[in-house]
Amino acid sequence: MDNRYVIIMAGGVGSRFWPLSRQERPKQFLDILGTGETLLQQTFKRFLNVCKKENIYVVTSAEHKDLVAEQLDIDRSNILAEPFRRNTAPCLAYGTFRILKENPDAVITVTPADHLIIKEDRFTEVINKSFDFAARNDALLTLGIKPDRPETGYGYIQADRKKASTGISNLHKVKTFTEKPNAELARVFLESGDFYWNSGIFIWNIKSIMNAFEKYLPDMYSAFEEGKDLLGTEKEVKFISKTYTVCRNISIDYGIMEKAENVYVMCTDIGWSDLGTWSSLYEHSARDRQGNAKVNGEVFTNDSEGNIFSIAPGRIAVVQGLKDYIVVDADDVLLIVRKDEEQNIKNYLEDVKKATGDNYQ
Repeated sequence: MDNRYVIIMAGGVGSRFWPLSRQERPKQFLDILGTGETLLQQTFKRFLNVCKKENIYVVTSAEHKDLVAEQLDIDRSNILAEPFRRNTAPCLAYGTFRILKENPDAVITVTPADHLIIKEDRFTEVINKSFDFAARNDALLTLGIKPDRPETGYGYIQADRKKASTGISNLHKVKTFTEKPNAELARVFLESGDFYWNSGIFIWNIKSIMNAFEKYLPDMYSAFEEGKDLLGTEKEVKFISKTYTVCRNISIDYGIMEKAENVYVMCTDIGWSDLGTWSSLYEHSARDRQGNAKVNGEVFTNDSEGNIFSIAPGRIAVVQGLKDYIVVDADDVLLIVRKDEEQNIKNYLEDVKKATGDNYQ
């Protein structure tokens, strides 16, 4: 496993999980699921089955570098601090160039820090198979999740089943990428059987992804290439700060994956969720007979159903007559929003910021 590496992207702010997720401690650093481990810790632990600990890198914001070190048994040199957020393409360019200096034969899996994987054994099997395929082929591989509902909150990947087989079951060339569709189109995707949710988990060998950066994001490639010898030295921080000022704010999906011709999808079912919203957390939480999910805290309900509750430690909530609501008590903020209106939580956060400054973000 010497050539196997992992880049964990842990720079998000998780604003859709406000007020539990805050700027000083976003959701990847929280025990959202009540398991005793944060989402970042679960992700790190998951990859220890397929990769040496020394080969796992975490890219996060500079303000959270100490938090990563506090939560993970990882060398601080493996925590790469971004000076500010520039989306996933610069994040992965940074991680990839850093690994390149260490091992030009590396095969890399990229993963968000805050996703849920229920079928851990199946996940390990899929990642092992993906590592082996990527090591032998000039391919940019992504994991596609078999959809079980017409979800409008995820991006979709269409597998091209008409092309010649790769020789590996459930692995196909990618035909198209589609961003979050409307409800009608999502139903068409589900019924076709050719479309899969885009998990945001990628696997590739370092030569393939470097060639892709050079071809499709040449400015970004040149910016990192210019100072690649400074990575891993005391001059790295200054170089990265300068480099990020010239990097476009662009995702790896838009910048490379939707343009490249050597993109493949491993179609699988690993019990995946991106846990992007309170409603997605509700779907993966235990519920009582009335369909209420009590994620944290003590809650007593009467004539209430379909709600999700997260109550601050040491407090008790008594709720009567609510249906399909999100109720989050974060000590200094109380949020009560209908589940079908949760897309507005970001807007509500902006309203609070305008009225009170940054005290509650």
